[in-house]
Amino acid sequence: MFGLGTQELLIILVLVMIIFGAGKLPQVGSALGKGLRNFKKGVNESDEEIEEGKIEEIPEKNNTDKKDA
Repeated sequence: MFGLGTQELLIILVLVMIIFGAGKLPQVGSALGKGLRNFKKGVNESDEEIEEGKIEEIPEKNNTDKKDA
């Protein structure tokens, strides 16, 4: 898992506990989980739209529309 061993994960957990406190830890975990869930949902929805052809190509702007002074 990202090259992190048990000792590194333990140090990270202790630092998080010091920064946020034990009381806020469940709220932080919940917010992080919701954020990841919404991100995955958005990625999956955009992939489905691309596969179904719902996304249209953006037309290129022509530089000839400008008037030469």
